[in-house]
Amino acid sequence: MKKSLIYTKTGDKGTTSLVGGVRVSKTHRRLEAYGTVDELNSCLGMLISLIKTKEDMELLRYVQHKLFSLGAYLATDSSQTEFKMDSYIDDEDILKLENAIDITDSELSPLKGFVLPGGSYQASACHLCRTVCRRAERRILELEEENICTVDLNCKRFVNRLSDFLFVLSRKLNHLASIDEIYWDKTCK
Repeated sequence: MKKSLIYTKTGDKGTTSLVGGVRVSKTHRRLEAYGTVDELNSCLGMLISLIKTKEDMELLRYVQHKLFSLGAYLATDSSQTEFKMDSYIDDEDILKLENAIDITDSELSPLKGFVLPGGSYQASACHLCRTVCRRAERRILELEEENICTVDLNCKRFVNRLSDFLFVLSRKLNHLASIDEIYWDKTCK
């Protein structure tokens, strides 16, 4: 049986290859962006292992596939290499998240203020995913702000909607666990 080549030693000096072979520093902003997307994907894998609702598990698994595509997109320097991915993020993907947000939110009580992250273990994990998602969004936006590349609008929309979905999902997970949400006490008393 042939063993997989796990280590290549090509990154030992602190560089790695983008899709297409262009080598960049492992601290490059592009790597920070798709590395944070990968971190989010890993967090979602943990969340999926904790939740019980089939439709939420299926949606999150779908999101994981889309995030893998997003990572490939961010790892492709389009000035050097054509992005060739069939599972690109499109309007339907954004609509799928928006529909899930609307359905989930319609089943919850109206918000009475800012919700503190926490509650059930599942909701807490979901809040962690949400905050990593927001960080991924910031890293993606930095690519444009620092003139590294232009990021497709649907990629930005998808990550933004995903963090919104994770917020309402965390509320749903607390509701399913019969745990009251903790609202921010502005007086901090």
